[in-house]
Amino acid sequence: MCGIVAILSRPSGREVPDAEAILPLLDAAAAADDIDAAARSLTEVDRLLHGVPGVRALLGRPDLRAAIEARLDGLDERVLLAEQNLEATAGLTPEQIEAESARVMALRDPLWAVRRDRLRTADAVADLGGGSTDESVVAGYLAIQQALSAIDRMEVRGRDSAGIHVTVSGHGLDPSDPAIAKALAERTRDPLFQNTSVRLVGPTLGVVYKAAAEIGELGDNVRALRAAVASDALLRAALRTPGAHVSVLGHTRWASVGIISEPNCHPVNGEQVENQGGAEGPYTVAVLNGDVDNHADLKVQHGLRIAAPITTDSKVIPAIMALHAGHTNGDLAEAFRRTVAEFEGSVAIGAQAADRPDEVYLALRGSGQGVYVGLADDMFIVASEPYGVVEETPRYLRLDGETPSPSGSRGQVVVLSAAGAGTLEGIRRSAYDGSPLPVDPAEVVTAQVTTRDIDRGDAPHFLLKEIGESPTSFRKTLRGRIVEEEGLLRADLGQRAFPTDIADGLASGELRKVRVIGQGTAFVAGSSMAEVLDTLTDGALDVDAITATELSGFHMRLDMSDTLVVAVSQSGTTTDTNRTVDLVRSRGAR
Repeated sequence: MCGIVAILSRPSGREVPDAEAILPLLDAAAAADDIDAAARSLTEVDRLLHGVPGVRALLGRPDLRAAIEARLDGLDERVLLAEQNLEATAGLTPEQIEAESARVMALRDPLWAVRRDRLRTADAVADLGGGSTDESVVAGYLAIQQALSAIDRMEVRGRDSAGIHVTVSGHGLDPSDPAIAKALAERTRDPLFQNTSVRLVGPTLGVVYKAAAEIGELGDNVRALRAAVASDALLRAALRTPGAHVSVLGHTRWASVGIISEPNCHPVNGEQVENQGGAEGPYTVAVLNGDVDNHADLKVQHGLRIAAPITTDSKVIPAIMALHAGHTNGDLAEAFRRTVAEFEGSVAIGAQAADRPDEVYLALRGSGQGVYVGLADDMFIVASEPYGVVEETPRYLRLDGETPSPSGSRGQVVVLSAAGAGTLEGIRRSAYDGSPLPVDPAEVVTAQVTTRDIDRGDAPHFLLKEIGESPTSFRKTLRGRIVEEEGLLRADLGQRAFPTDIADGLASGELRKVRVIGQGTAFVAGSSMAEVLDTLTDGALDVDAITATELSGFHMRLDMSDTLVVAVSQSGTTTDTNRTVDLVRSRGAR
């Protein structure tokens, strides 16, 4: 239960927006009679404040910041009033309530994004970079902030360690400079590649930041990483060079193979004990979700000499990739494909190499992991869950680790190129056997969640947040769905929530089984629903609650047309639940 993140970008072609471009849009949103028009204006503000141009517009401009916040306060009041009107309006059907609620949300989402994502991002970049407005400095620290923010959102899935590897190309550092030479001498000696370790490979600088702790709170690891980045004078010197460019590979870990420690914290590099400071072949780094089941055999097969304290299976990835590069004439994409093709198990993998800092390599095989490639303006943001992507873009390509390719190979390998960052032209995809898999634009998905949906706020953990929000959530769920007729109450769920064909299937006996699925607290919620339904139907239906993984793993049937599956998920992004829904639907279940 881990999280992968990668950031790969190209220089932005947009100009830095000024107050004359931003404030009139906010004024138009406030003055618009139509809530849809207000939402469109605010969405455009969010777009302008994205990326390097947006951050540079805000840095060092407290006057603009104050003017934006004052207008956002007024729009907050408008959203609150719209919510109150919706609560007070009687006689609306469930469909009408859904439509009006969606319009309010269309305004609330960009309002949230401008205040909680764009302004917060500018503050974080200022903290990391010391307030510099130089384009290369802002771009570099923005990439790091985007990676750390994604890790923060994915730490719901695990938190014992986290790390990022920052690759800086065109760094301009002079190793003969006494201060630089001293820093490099101190930070290139660690064979275990622990926190703040550095590798200098020609024009490419690699710096890793890691945090590992068996006991702690959500957010502790990322706070430690931020502090390490902000205090790193060597990184700041590298980013001051005009034209310096950053890419980031990161990970949040819940240890499965190897103890919780900085040496085992991902990213790991491809160095072996005899060649610390330069692997056999190009310098490589990698991160892993899942388990390489045959990693011990691969160590023996390739004669890998790994330092004893490093016991994570992920170490074999960059080490073997570096070896294969020596047999592919430096074709790192092919070296990566050959590497991942050797692995057994369900895996999601990300890798980079100093020789090609403008590329990121991804692989997915099996059904237990996820990889999502977000298509943002001039940027790819990669995460193992959609909620690691949506701060930057709602549009993403989801890798498929299980469906056979036309050649019969399972699993996908992707090469991302910075030259085409944010576009499908920058994505090269193949099957594990190397056969090409062109990306169809129809595969690009628009996320149905935003950062507002998945924000933990001030709660120390998500369960406490859910408990606190339950009364409001419950009231909104029932809004308009409990109606009174002749002194009696009945449920009117509407067609969207309870389609006629399902109601008819239950009434006729065509649907005889009901399975309520979910993972974690969603499964607990589903269990209570199944218990009530079983009691109410008095045995007329075969009702049971089961975790999504149990249903897909042990209770699938070829013909499930007699089954209704109710899938429960707070975010709608739980990989195990969504995969099970796909599987049962393909077998005829509703």
